[in-house]
Amino acid sequence: MVRSSDRRADRILLVGVALLMGGCAVKFSKRSPWDIQQLQTLSDQLEQFRTLAQLKTEEADRLRQAKAQLEQRLASQIANQDIAVGYDERGLVVRVLDRILFDSGKAELRSRARTVLEQVAKVLKQELGEQPITVEGHTDNIPITRSKWKDNWELSLARARAVLTDLVKERGVEPTRISATGYGEYRPVASNDTPEGRQKNRRVEIVVLPQGTKQPAQPEQPTSGYTK
Repeated sequence: MVRSSDRRADRILLVGVALLMGGCAVKFSKRSPWDIQQLQTLSDQLEQFRTLAQLKTEEADRLRQAKAQLEQRLASQIANQDIAVGYDERGLVVRVLDRILFDSGKAELRSRARTVLEQVAKVLKQELGEQPITVEGHTDNIPITRSKWKDNWELSLARARAVLTDLVKERGVEPTRISATGYGEYRPVASNDTPEGRQKNRRVEIVVLPQGTKQPAQPEQPTSGYTK
């Protein structure tokens, strides 16, 4: 059950975001770095509340508990910015950069990837046993030249399937609740104009969907919109 204090906190947060957003188009350039950071933090929190508000209370509580468990189990990788855990419009997302999972241009899991997936699987089974899951592969926009893969789309799907296969066959995640999708370069979360941006785009996302959600189809247009 959501406590009245939680509701008050949510209302205060919404009012805070509204006040900070007021006049943003005119005054944004004059804000101090601290104010800009505060605005981003509030915006991220608001996105989380929007996602959770659409769910039943019991399901939302499970997602909150799972997020806390994932952050605890993956603390070192999160600190190194190899992994991020958060919400977006899809649900609860575990974003893992490719450097922790795969060698360049490959779709075979590295040995240290299995330790990470073991921690993720424990939460998927213990805290989220009934939630559907999709594993999404993503790449940057650099064309493949020396690889057995035809293109980035094919590579991204192979990587997503490698993660799915490990979660099911090695970690015991129920196969009926999980699917894999490859998006190639078409859903970037950062600019592909810099090495840092391309690194962020090369990733696999394990997405815990709300109950009753249909598994996503292959994309036709790029989208983004992830928040911590």
